[in-house]
Amino acid sequence: MGERVNAAPVTGRLAPSPTGRMHLGNAYAALAAWLGARAAGGRVLLRIEDIDAPRVVKDADRWIMDDLAWLGLDWDGDAVYQSQRLDAYEEALRRLREMTWDGDALGCDPTRCGEGSAAYPLIYPCFCSRADIRAASAPNEGDGFLIYPGTCRRLPESERRERIARGNRHSWRIAVPDANAPESERVMRFDDRVFGPQRFDLPRQLGDVVVRRSDGLFAYQLAVSVDDLAMGVTQIVRGRDLLRSTAIQLYVRRCLGACGTPEFAHLPLIDAADGRRMAKRLNSLDLGAMRERGDDPRAVVGYCAWLLRLVDEPRPMTPRELLPLFSWEAVAADTADRVADGGSLFR
Repeated sequence: MGERVNAAPVTGRLAPSPTGRMHLGNAYAALAAWLGARAAGGRVLLRIEDIDAPRVVKDADRWIMDDLAWLGLDWDGDAVYQSQRLDAYEEALRRLREMTWDGDALGCDPTRCGEGSAAYPLIYPCFCSRADIRAASAPNEGDGFLIYPGTCRRLPESERRERIARGNRHSWRIAVPDANAPESERVMRFDDRVFGPQRFDLPRQLGDVVVRRSDGLFAYQLAVSVDDLAMGVTQIVRGRDLLRSTAIQLYVRRCLGACGTPEFAHLPLIDAADGRRMAKRLNSLDLGAMRERGDDPRAVVGYCAWLLRLVDEPRPMTPRELLPLFSWEAVAADTADRVADGGSLFR
């Protein structure tokens, strides 16, 4: 088992979104996060990420907690709900709005952003529609991710104020360093326990991202960054599709003055047998359906352990039985995405 030598205790987290019943892919990620913390003698916190209110399903938080308990995945303390932390996000956004970029470095004097100034606000209103952004952008790296072209960053401050006064619908974006800024400012690096060293050039690979949506809701990137800081999270485990998000979250943390970097482990993704990415909207290997048909939770855990490459073949196990077998090296030995076929595997 991989040991943390002379390191502070690990604080991991389970961070489900209550948009439906957990599926096998959620269980696989939750098991990895739980093992990553518990195998190091650390804590596991539970955060219900219900910030996207229109997508929240009534009682899904209760279903999720019940499913986690059914699997044998416990947590320390009470669950934290993002919907109850809006004041914390508001305060973080206020702090960020007091900052400016002069192209090379952050400052804390918003008066520098007047007409004709070379400085621009770290947080600025964006009046572009999704269609506007699609029309002005090209997908990045072939994955369909659109880099915002910075249209509204270039607006004069007087025009921003005029549009807001007219009631024009707008989101708020965080400005990343310019493409000609020093590499130390514009490039975010981190070592991932599964996928190894990562390097993201913020202006070229991410662009200015939304931190508050046009409907007034706080965006995932801001809320998660604030919460992980406030909760003292030191280990973050999630799917590899969020590698890019990690870079922008590290940038938000830096802008908020955070010291230190959490440990990251991004997992290969799980596809259903038909090739589709597992998603709650598709009812992909739904834990509720598994429980209704009488599947053994130990079999589900053992199958997830096999998906994590901790065991050679699926067999019934409890999370605690897996603790002596866990290592990030075992997970990292196979970084290819997995295919899961429910069938009769849990019977």
